[in-house]
Amino acid sequence: MKILVIEDEPEMQETLVRSLQQEQYLVETACDYESALEKVGLYAYDCILLDINLPGGSGLEILEELKKQQKTEGVIIVSARNSVDDKIQGLELGADDYLPKPFHMAELHARVKSVLRRRKFEGQHLHQLQNVQIDPDKHQVWVAGQELVLNRKEFDILLYLVTNKDRLVSKTALAEHVWGDYIDQADNYEFIYSQIKNLRKKLKDHAAELEIQAIYGIGYKLVTA
Repeated sequence: MKILVIEDEPEMQETLVRSLQQEQYLVETACDYESALEKVGLYAYDCILLDINLPGGSGLEILEELKKQQKTEGVIIVSARNSVDDKIQGLELGADDYLPKPFHMAELHARVKSVLRRRKFEGQHLHQLQNVQIDPDKHQVWVAGQELVLNRKEFDILLYLVTNKDRLVSKTALAEHVWGDYIDQADNYEFIYSQIKNLRKKLKDHAAELEIQAIYGIGYKLVTA
């Protein structure tokens, strides 16, 4: 799962990134209004942690922009401003949750997982598709009750395709979602082809009732077999 941390305090941003990465999330950052606005306009995220007080603008304006663009990211406001008015305005603009600073990282993790379940899996802890069952929190997959062992990137690819079932996912979107900012350093998409090839083989070997179709020159689509 891909998370954007919009936070201008360097120490807080570093703490959030490190803690989320330990939970196996792919994390990107923005430290001011302009860079945050650019990222939410260009890329898709599963969850956004949003500070209200930002250099150059307000986090609430970021929320308004997300609403205008009809973006579906889950948003948790993380702010030192703990007024009732800020909470009401943030929630009315579409935020999923409001977490005042200071807070325990364990509480943040619980709230992120809750938002992701509501947004991506209709509130369910486990996601079932045909004979494949996925636990996003524990990064585990089972096929017909037998565990399917995947590396981290294979799991991230499968989860992203499952949440976009029957939709055509471009190679660029897949790369940006699974590899994040690191995609800018890549010369081609060979690394995606390799991971997809391995994932297909593992699904086939375990008789998974899912198929990853390649749409030549465009991307991939997950369909039920």
